[in-house]
Amino acid sequence: MLGGNVRFAVLGAVEVSVEGLELPSLAPRHRAFLAYLLLHSGTVLSVERLSEAMWGPTRPDTARAQVHAALTAIRRTLRAADAGHLVETRAAGYVITPEPGRLDLQEFTTLVAKAESEARSEPAVAVRALRGALALWRGPAFADVQAHFAESARARLEDRRLAAIERLGELELAAGRHEELIDQLAAELTAHPLRERLAGQLMLALRRAGRQTDALAVGRGYRRRLADEQGLDPGPAFLAVEESVLRGEPSAVATIRPAAAFLPYDIADFAGRSVQVEELCEPARQAVTISAIDGMAGIGKTALAVHAAHRLAERYPDGQLFIDLHAHTAGQLPLESGGALEVLLRQLGVPTERIPASMTERAALWRAELAGRRVLLVLDNAADAAQVRPLLPGASNSLVLITSRQRLTDLDGARALSMDVLPLPDALELFTGIVGERAAAEPEAVTEVLLLCGFLPLAVRIAATRLRHRPRWSVDHLAERLRDERRRLAELARSERGVAAAFTLSYRHLTADQQRLFRLLGLHPGRDIEPYAAAALADLPVERTEDVLEDLLDAHMLQQRVFGRYVFHDLLRRYAADLVAEQEPPQARDGALTRLLGHQLTTASAAMDVLYPDSAHRRPRVERATPPPVPLHDAPQALAWLDAERANLVLAADRDVAHTSLLATTLYRYLYDHAHHDDALALYGKALRAARRREDPADEGRALTDLGWVHQVRGRHDVAREHFDRALAACRTAEDRRGQARALLGLARVGTDEGDHERAKEANLRALDLFRDIGDRFGEAVTLDYLGIVHERLGRYARAADLHRQALELSREIGSRGGEADALDNLGVACTRLGRLTEARDHHEQALELYRLFGYRRGEAKALNSLAEIAATMGDLGQAVRLHSAALDLAVELSNRSEEKRAREAIAQLLSTLETSHRK
Repeated sequence: MLGGNVRFAVLGAVEVSVEGLELPSLAPRHRAFLAYLLLHSGTVLSVERLSEAMWGPTRPDTARAQVHAALTAIRRTLRAADAGHLVETRAAGYVITPEPGRLDLQEFTTLVAKAESEARSEPAVAVRALRGALALWRGPAFADVQAHFAESARARLEDRRLAAIERLGELELAAGRHEELIDQLAAELTAHPLRERLAGQLMLALRRAGRQTDALAVGRGYRRRLADEQGLDPGPAFLAVEESVLRGEPSAVATIRPAAAFLPYDIADFAGRSVQVEELCEPARQAVTISAIDGMAGIGKTALAVHAAHRLAERYPDGQLFIDLHAHTAGQLPLESGGALEVLLRQLGVPTERIPASMTERAALWRAELAGRRVLLVLDNAADAAQVRPLLPGASNSLVLITSRQRLTDLDGARALSMDVLPLPDALELFTGIVGERAAAEPEAVTEVLLLCGFLPLAVRIAATRLRHRPRWSVDHLAERLRDERRRLAELARSERGVAAAFTLSYRHLTADQQRLFRLLGLHPGRDIEPYAAAALADLPVERTEDVLEDLLDAHMLQQRVFGRYVFHDLLRRYAADLVAEQEPPQARDGALTRLLGHQLTTASAAMDVLYPDSAHRRPRVERATPPPVPLHDAPQALAWLDAERANLVLAADRDVAHTSLLATTLYRYLYDHAHHDDALALYGKALRAARRREDPADEGRALTDLGWVHQVRGRHDVAREHFDRALAACRTAEDRRGQARALLGLARVGTDEGDHERAKEANLRALDLFRDIGDRFGEAVTLDYLGIVHERLGRYARAADLHRQALELSREIGSRGGEADALDNLGVACTRLGRLTEARDHHEQALELYRLFGYRRGEAKALNSLAEIAATMGDLGQAVRLHSAALDLAVELSNRSEEKRAREAIAQLLSTLETSHRK
């Protein structure tokens, strides 16, 4: 197998080779895709992220197609070396995973890390590692790539290369090998004339070689360029080197090392976050660069900031400072800005007696001390922008990394980086790095544990640590303990910290209004919530509720995946549910839920009135809620609200028996017409159980009929007939004539599907009489249309067409757009049987237009299949195949077995005919 011998190179032109032989070249655009995949090797990249990397915010309409084409081309090239498996398709996108040691960028990173670990004890080994790392560079990274991401990525990697050269220079100078460095440092300084450490090292190398005049000339040149281009003076470390050269001293290398190093240790098992790390490590584009890292408790903000700071340390030789501002520290108040300035000034080496008493004077001294220096400053655990604003440097080439649980939206000039939970590969890396080999033996259980931890780094770390210290536990046992939702937060705790404790610190910093809404949201049974529903839950005006929701979003107590809709992290949802149970009395909880369910029902009813005014008489009448339902002015708005709330409505049906039946009856047409069969089965099943608990035969019959129709459209005729028979009996017991008619109509449809047309005709006629007796014109129109289908199946095409026309006229008269579409489509079938193909095609096209206009997906596949059959009859076999294929895709998606079978059989016949004609 050759796959393990494939080598990738990006430190220069992008190349793919096997044992020194380059594989067939990819097109320039495809090389760009490969480069970006390799830059993030091991990370799953979505189509959207790949598109943005290639084209930025102005991506072409064909972006998705070009992404797929590029991945296909890359796999084709790799398959030539039996390495197509290196590019995998995952649920969230694509990932490339080169074999260890087969990507030059990974080799470079590994060798530099090795050099750093060996520098103190084995400097000669470190030097060899650095020279090996630098030898991998064949030119600028991604030299042949033209894409949106390339320039910034190239700059980041070039900065890493220069940092490696500077580290090499430091080690070689310490070993007395200055002669070997002069040419290399001079070349690099010519290419990067504002690189202070390069200038200082070249001055030292020249001075030690006895070339004091040349060394001073280098210093003067650097000073001049720095003043001309940035208006700055060199930092203290450079000044110390310059002074030693002027005095003719040998100068120790220590003078160019950082003056103050206060960073906490970088955790050994830091995992993932490659994109965020690279973003933080981008070369500075202004004098003072400020990055504000925000995210929920336990998301790993401090770990990221410290990890990035260690990566960046060598760029800031004048000091790396760190301070915890204690915004969310148990038992401590947030550190005042004046106190923080005192700590930071001491870290810079300012004597206590020189530190002024007032905060204003301390801030002035702080800015003066940093003027002209290159310092890296980590302000951890900040409360708000007001706390950190006095701590920011003035005229300085410094970098400030701020972490906060609050979005610092009013911190001018800061780059915001909001952290999300770990993607699955990164969470796996973190968990496995702590647990070790035991994780590999139970991959499915590991994935479940990560899911139950919500991919939150703190939760993953605690779970993994518990497992590591309990050698007799299996991963599955850990997963079993976490499955108990009520105990999950307790399981994710250890003596010194826990997930719930971290959440509590965030919760305590909320205002009273924010705390109350946060708690009440723990009652919401759905997945996400919009402001109107939250307002009903909290009994607040919508405008006020939206403000509080946004505050919770800024505090990372809520998340927002879709504009206008708010969602909990799973563990925060559990925390909120525990809080509301502890702190809200039962009466308050019941009142909040009643308001929420009332809002859902009234808004659903209003949406259905907009979409289906023809069947308003069949839906329960409900009082309008306060606050009023979401404004729904037209069908697209009504449909959008139902689509967004559908999962929430189904989940809410568990909370109240009466509410379940009302909701199921209200939503019937929407769920059926739009083919939301799984949700329909779940909701109608709940409604059936609720009706039986209440011993309500009318509601039982209605739920059985609704279930029957879903089974019918899925082709489960036996199950559907059983439901319709039981529904008919229940409705007779309840003396519900409309319910009887609906059950009879269902039995008629099953009879038609099974070919028992006479029985179907009889059931249709009985239903028609009942609908006419009670004045249900909508039911009458539907039954006339179904009766037409029966006559068409019996070969009575003219009678079928007449019945469909009656149904069409009645549907238009009562404003039933769904009934109109069905009647047109069925009339098209009758016209086809009568040989009137042009008329039939017109009817089907009108029906298809209506189905699509109103989102009635259940009818689309049927209309497409009918149009395909007309195309085939008229001799356009290619068009027929295309239409049947579209119908097949839709039928499979909707689990419409009859239309799926119809399309498959037709496509097979058409392809056979086309193949035969080609042979001739």
